[in-house]
Amino acid sequence: MWMRIRRIRRIWRARPRRARADAGMTTSEYAVGTIAACALAAVLYKVVTSGPVAGALQSLIGRALSAQF
Repeated sequence: MWMRIRRIRRIWRARPRRARADAGMTTSEYAVGTIAACALAAVLYKVVTSGPVAGALQSLIGRALSAQF
């Protein structure tokens, strides 16, 4: 009888440790994360390829390449 009680206590004490060990994402979380990353990449691409930003980047790169050493 006491052995059975000890075994049950050991099982119940181990449960929170197992729950904490699960630190990964599920498949649905990966899907949502991937969609969010793609949306952010699309927005950044649109911003970087817009006229004013592209001009500023070209100007910056031009000044960096023509710098005197």
